[in-house]
Amino acid sequence: MTALSVRGLCVSYDGTPAVADAALDLDEGRVLAVLGPSGCGKSTLLRAVAGLEPATGTVCWHGEDLAATPTHRRGFALMFQDGQLFPSLTVARNVGYPLRIRRTPRAEAGARVAELLDLVGLAGFGDRLPATLSGGERQRVALARALAASPRLLLLDEPLSALDAGLRQRLAVDLRRILLAAGTTAVMVTHDHEEAFAVADDLAVMRAGRIVQSGPIAAVWRAPADPETALFLGYARVLDGPAASRLLFAAGLPEAPAVALRRSALTVVADGPLTGTVTEVRTTPGQLRLVVRTDAGDVDAVASLDRRVGPGDAVDLAVDATRMAALAGPSERAERTLD
Repeated sequence: MTALSVRGLCVSYDGTPAVADAALDLDEGRVLAVLGPSGCGKSTLLRAVAGLEPATGTVCWHGEDLAATPTHRRGFALMFQDGQLFPSLTVARNVGYPLRIRRTPRAEAGARVAELLDLVGLAGFGDRLPATLSGGERQRVALARALAASPRLLLLDEPLSALDAGLRQRLAVDLRRILLAAGTTAVMVTHDHEEAFAVADDLAVMRAGRIVQSGPIAAVWRAPADPETALFLGYARVLDGPAASRLLFAAGLPEAPAVALRRSALTVVADGPLTGTVTEVRTTPGQLRLVVRTDAGDVDAVASLDRRVGPGDAVDLAVDATRMAALAGPSERAERTLD
């Protein structure tokens, strides 16, 4: 059942569009990630859904137009990237703050706070102050507080971006578990595609104020709308023309104008359908990363650490069709360099 429906949503600042004609649908109990680079308008979109930004278009909840409904009556909760905890309040009092605002009876509020701290893995932390917590623990407290009043919709604005990479990856998995356990319908904005894939069911890709593609994550990943979207989602390179035809043929896939390749789409093997010459080698803890010049152009490839290959060596490549995506048109940007 569709819970959130957004149609024709536009936000402008001094006549300059920040969000243009945005359309979204989100079913009850699912998590949507709005993914895009910094400055693309995704946080503005989130704030407009919350009613915090003047906007045109419609935001509906279960078919009810919320245009005349002020922010505090929408039943939505918004969690920011810095958590915005009250430094002088204990963890328990921070989590229970929305319940006190609603004048929830003390015993009921206490039970709810204990339940939420257990849900976010912070049972026993109730008497501590925010300053004594790690960054990840503070974000868990902020999440518990956002969930305290059982919001109809949880809006998450880059909730993990202030954390270091390792902690961000671990908390993304925990965030997914917590949202599922709470049965929460949520919209999260992020610039990190791995974070989006870890947390969300559905994905909306945003670029320059517009939503360029949306749908279930697996469907968007398998069929990016255009080369720019493919590169942003984490594909390493896009080839078009004869080079795309050669790669698609080697993978046993139908002809298409362009093809997006993950770095690991091509693997060095003893005997493969594609041959080439190694031009670059980079050693990582798990594999060798190569650039190989083939008759399909320069491509990325990987090899196991026990293979002795270097620049100038001839290699055979196997093609993994599951790590490629046929695209409808060529790109002005043929590739990007990944760390």
